[in-house]
Amino acid sequence: MKRHVFFLTLLLSTISCLHARTSCGWTPDILSDGYEMRTVNHPDDYSGKVVSTIIRKLVSSDSLGGHTHRGVLYIHGFNDYFFQKDMGDRFVRHGYDFYAVDLRRYGRSIMEDQKPFDVRNMTEYFPDIDSALVAMQQSGISEIILMGHSTGGLTASYFESRRHPESIKALILNSPFLDWNQGWKERIIPIVSTLGSIWPEMKISQDGSTAYGESLLKSHRGEWLYNTDWKQMRSPDVNAGWIRAVTMAQNSLRDGKADIKIPILLLYSSKSVNGSEWTPEFNRGDAVLDVDDIKKYGRELGPNVTCVKVMEGMHDLVLSAPGIREPLYRYIFSWLTRKGL
Repeated sequence: MKRHVFFLTLLLSTISCLHARTSCGWTPDILSDGYEMRTVNHPDDYSGKVVSTIIRKLVSSDSLGGHTHRGVLYIHGFNDYFFQKDMGDRFVRHGYDFYAVDLRRYGRSIMEDQKPFDVRNMTEYFPDIDSALVAMQQSGISEIILMGHSTGGLTASYFESRRHPESIKALILNSPFLDWNQGWKERIIPIVSTLGSIWPEMKISQDGSTAYGESLLKSHRGEWLYNTDWKQMRSPDVNAGWIRAVTMAQNSLRDGKADIKIPILLLYSSKSVNGSEWTPEFNRGDAVLDVDDIKKYGRELGPNVTCVKVMEGMHDLVLSAPGIREPLYRYIFSWLTRKGL
């Protein structure tokens, strides 16, 4: 009897601790206008202290006559964080509570003296996603659309293929990073990936072009404002451990191994753009990934994939010109309606 009481007490204590770690108070976010954030503490890892950050904006209960049971969880890409307020606002206006997560070592979650964006295995991000899902479920959300951009699209697909949470009903992928776009350098990626298991800190230089950043920033040739310490103008250098983590996740989704059963909306631009100097084409195409590869490997993710080519869309499609993103959002919401979501 005492033994049973002990284990029951231990279980209740564990549940209480888990709840305490994900139920700290919400505070106003830097985006303001109804956006809130809260920090989630995670166990220390090779970088030291680790946190993730949940950001949200909720549907007004007055506008619905009650609380919604639908929500979106957004996962950003590499060299990125959640700043796409326009996207969040649109989902809220359509009756979805909107949540996003700044993953560990990104954006709001970067700790002092940490190497930004570092990762050794993409599963490291699973607790960050789990904590956001718990927060959503605690708020009464039972139907969740998981949405990811670029490396966030890879992370979201990897998470869904491994976990299959019952609450996630659909997957929206915005130019997901399902394959490398490195030309002849792709031949050495398996070698670098192997070295990453031995020397994960080995530095790998990135292209120093600012063309994509110029196409986004309002101070240059775009229309958006964001923190360039958190989303840098140039793609920052990575290491062999990061290369290995991405490669392992990509390989796990190939040849039908992903087997994602829920509906997937696969979005990609009509063309890729190359070059190191900005031209007007950078505002009318994907300057990061090969759009043909996105379609090729995206179709392998599961049996229910809707492929949509977005004419003259940028790499982050929701940051494209107004004449492109307006019909894109109309399609997204009509697709969700057709899927009963």
